[in-house]
Amino acid sequence: MTDRIKIALTKGRVEKQTLPLLEQAGFNMAPVRDNKRKLIFDLPDDPYTVILAKGPDVSTYLSQGAVDIGIVGSDILTEQQNQAYELLDLGIGKCQFVLASTKDFDPKASRRKVIGTKYPLITQRYFAEKGEDVEVVKIEGSVELAPLIGMADAIVDITETGTTLRENHLQIYDRLQEVSTRVVVNPMSLKQHRQEIFDFVDRLNEVIKKPQAN
Repeated sequence: MTDRIKIALTKGRVEKQTLPLLEQAGFNMAPVRDNKRKLIFDLPDDPYTVILAKGPDVSTYLSQGAVDIGIVGSDILTEQQNQAYELLDLGIGKCQFVLASTKDFDPKASRRKVIGTKYPLITQRYFAEKGEDVEVVKIEGSVELAPLIGMADAIVDITETGTTLRENHLQIYDRLQEVSTRVVVNPMSLKQHRQEIFDFVDRLNEVIKKPQAN
């Protein structure tokens, strides 16, 4: 009997955007759509088990060898310096890291700035490349609050349309790296289950290569 390949899929927006692609690729995703709060689902027609998890946990499960494949945003992979092997960019969940703050923020000010973010590693790297030493404050919740309440001079966060920033009277001062959803694999799993993993990726790749109808 073939071992089941474990796929950690990021819950929420990534899950909603990925499920249609998986269905177009011929996977029966009914168990996941009718999840009734479950988190682990065996696909009925293929040797894959889907595990719903938060993005940072997807990266951790991969690095610990608990799952074989991860479907997760590139922001998390970069921030956690995950060594998983990237096999496919799904081209969904597209957004971008930005430096944002209130209208009176001066990005060229010489004093040491305080930057609020969920992504301290990416933020430190960005400012280091600019030759700036900043204090980075890690925030888990609504990052937009930090400059509004005077806790930080600016923030580094990801945005898709900029709407939330505008609604909070913040403006973008610089654009950093782009983000999208990636299919990544544990290198050891790729050695052990190469055929099953590449079958999965090839089926998805055929879907995203097709021109999408308007």
